[in-house]
Amino acid sequence: MQRSLISLAVMALLGLTSGLAPLTVAAAPAAKAANKVTTQLPRNAVPTHYAVSLTPDAAKSSFSASVTIALDIKQASNSITLNAADLKFSTVSISAGPGKPALAASKINVDNDKQTATFEFAQPLAVGSYQLKLDYTGVIGTQATGMFSLDYQNGGDKKRALYTQFENSEARRVIPSWDEPFYKATFALEATVPAGQMAVSNMPVASTSKLADGRELVRFATSPKMSTYLLFFGLGEFERATAVEGGTELGVVTQKGSIGQAQFALDSSVAVLKEYNDYFGVKYPLPKLDNIAAPGRSQFFSAMENWGAIFTFESAILLDPRVATQSDKETSFLVAAHEMAHQWFGDLVTMAWWDDLWLNEGFASWMESRTTTRLHPEWKWELRAVGTREQAMSRDALATTHPVVQHISTVEQASQAFDSITYQKGESVIRMLENYVGDDAWRAGVRSYMAKHAYGNTVSDDLWREVEKAAHKPVTAIAHDFTLKPGVPMIRVADAVCKNGQTTIALTQGEFSKDQTDKKPLSWRVPVIAQTVGGAPVRAIVNGKAGMTLPGCGTVLVNAGQSGYYRTLYASKAFAALTESFAGLATIDQMGLLSDSWSLGMAGLMPASSFMDLASKAPVDAAPQVWDQIADSLASLHYSYEGKPEQQAALDRYARKRLAPVLARIGWTKAADEAAPVANLRETLINVLGAVGDEGVVAEARRRYAASATDKDAMPAALRRPILGVIAANADAATWDQLHAAAREEKSSMIKSELYDLLGTTKDKALAQRALELALTDEGGATEGAAILNRVAGHHPDMAYDFAIGHYAQLEKKVDGSSRSRYFPGLGGRSADLAMIAKLHAYAKQYLPAEAQGDTKTAIASIQYRVKLRTTRLPEIDSWLAKHG
Repeated sequence: MQRSLISLAVMALLGLTSGLAPLTVAAAPAAKAANKVTTQLPRNAVPTHYAVSLTPDAAKSSFSASVTIALDIKQASNSITLNAADLKFSTVSISAGPGKPALAASKINVDNDKQTATFEFAQPLAVGSYQLKLDYTGVIGTQATGMFSLDYQNGGDKKRALYTQFENSEARRVIPSWDEPFYKATFALEATVPAGQMAVSNMPVASTSKLADGRELVRFATSPKMSTYLLFFGLGEFERATAVEGGTELGVVTQKGSIGQAQFALDSSVAVLKEYNDYFGVKYPLPKLDNIAAPGRSQFFSAMENWGAIFTFESAILLDPRVATQSDKETSFLVAAHEMAHQWFGDLVTMAWWDDLWLNEGFASWMESRTTTRLHPEWKWELRAVGTREQAMSRDALATTHPVVQHISTVEQASQAFDSITYQKGESVIRMLENYVGDDAWRAGVRSYMAKHAYGNTVSDDLWREVEKAAHKPVTAIAHDFTLKPGVPMIRVADAVCKNGQTTIALTQGEFSKDQTDKKPLSWRVPVIAQTVGGAPVRAIVNGKAGMTLPGCGTVLVNAGQSGYYRTLYASKAFAALTESFAGLATIDQMGLLSDSWSLGMAGLMPASSFMDLASKAPVDAAPQVWDQIADSLASLHYSYEGKPEQQAALDRYARKRLAPVLARIGWTKAADEAAPVANLRETLINVLGAVGDEGVVAEARRRYAASATDKDAMPAALRRPILGVIAANADAATWDQLHAAAREEKSSMIKSELYDLLGTTKDKALAQRALELALTDEGGATEGAAILNRVAGHHPDMAYDFAIGHYAQLEKKVDGSSRSRYFPGLGGRSADLAMIAKLHAYAKQYLPAEAQGDTKTAIASIQYRVKLRTTRLPEIDSWLAKHG
């Protein structure tokens, strides 16, 4: 699953037919591990196959269905309990097999709170094999949960398409099932659909039959053994582009008329599949792999790895030439690479329970980055590793963090596990461990893991076991430190001593925390790489205190190459030497040093002005990624000064002074031989300079926006988004109305969504109120309201939160169920007013069970840290600006 961009997924279905490419590996036996895996269901029955028949009625937002479940009774019982939610059963019966007499259920007990259905029978069911037949009906929602509909405009006509989203625990809304990842089974799906519409599932269509009433019965080939959350069904007026790689048919499915926007995604899929077939050593086993692009959005995810039928919202994968930017192109590739990695990590080999969700998401995130670096070296994606690490550490350094491997006991906890610890920390730890054991050994371990556990379930130690065998290094102990313990290690570096052409440094391992400065630090075995600048790197495992001897004399750099997941805190003399050497460091080390100085300074472990000292050393022709990072940090400072106009004005003057020459150097117009990262930097600079009030940028954005009415070249695709961003943020009532009219009139579902988003980004409070009121309507689509309100929270978090809670009943329906426990705290969590804390406590008490309050606690911790930063750290920035501004 791709967390909502940033943060973005949906689901999957079927498998074993003559068209299925066989794997020459054996599935690992799982029975002996079954009792060790968390479950919310009795273990007296185990499903082996589901035969599902669906009849959706899109117009009535409902469906009727039947399922025959082949199952094995392991312990004699007179009842069977499985997962079911929002389903109404008409008949329930069980038999010992085809042609055997059926026994009707004597009682049906539905527990809405536990999301289960229990079927009781008049006589005990002996140990053996049975077929459980269920007839039932269900609902089609408007948010991305279970089976849902998405309405959109196509050529001026209103259309409705159907999709499913089952991760993490939503298959039970469509199929009564053992809806836990450990219960793998095969699936055979058939659907009765309107003639002329395309039905899509995990496996290819096996047959299509015309029915007497004009509808069609579509049968899909049987799936391989897989978890319920990977089942998928889609239906609508679609078209499909295809290509073939290694005997697998790859496809991209879009609404009619949009297939031309899918070519890059299709080409990317071909290249990625070839790469993955080689890397994993296990060929992709299904006969086809589709990527289904859908209008609308979710507050929870942007794409979902359904086996053979990846679901992706249009904005995350399609490239409309009228609006697509370089960053859109990168996103399209990343999403494809991430979800396709899941076809192995997650689909072929699945975590036994949600405790090890990171085995899916951390590895897919790492694989997407590795593959992007390999297949698109011109994007310099390896430099993004620093930003990935920072996302994780920002969350991991709060007291409310959790280990990568965490105990999950409820559906709500599973939903909240899709966070930056699971994704970004997981990815960063993998990168560090791969660097520690070496690329070849790591890949050998991964290949062995895939072959050994194909079609089965695993826990993290299954992977460490295979990597350790391949690497002949103590990987498990280090991996346990970083996945079973929460928090961020910190390496303190004392001043260096140079003697006889060698440099000696003393290192002390502690813990970096933003809000627990007096806690006893945890201990990790930390792989450290250090060097004198320009010298050969030296490796060591640091646990407690350690000394390192480096060849050469000169400035010392620790975490050289930035593969380590830890903060580096230098003694003042050592940091001063690095500051003076900044311009000559490798780009990735410049970025790592900037990140550490920012976070350590804001946490009070070094002067907050240290970041400003480093940033002032960046030459105007520094790497685009370095300037991207500096611009983002200055923007963060700008927003931290909200409510302090004089201090904010001083910061803004400095930001304009530093950033305007960089934009002048690269210009507003793309050069013929321009590198891709420069295009991304241009977007960032226009946005940030617009935010800090650069009159030239705001004037140029307004000029181009006005001219675009008659001159299509005034606002080319590469500049459209940043220009509109500046316009919307600084809009007056007339401009806001103009943007609103454009959103209403836009025919493209993807562009329409983007325009409605812009309406929520205004700095004007009265216009923000209008955006909030608009969010209550379905004008932009049923999935747009929550997004507009989320945008308003960017400038007006307290206002947005109060509005959301004041209209909770209405807005709750506009947020997909998996997002609700984090969506509302996420609005208030951006506040810098301590009064918000009491509001969040009241929200959690009224609406959330105790186990679903993790994101609320994190929001509160973020507010407390933000207030602390403003009161204790910004004065140091003020003093620096007074001296250097």
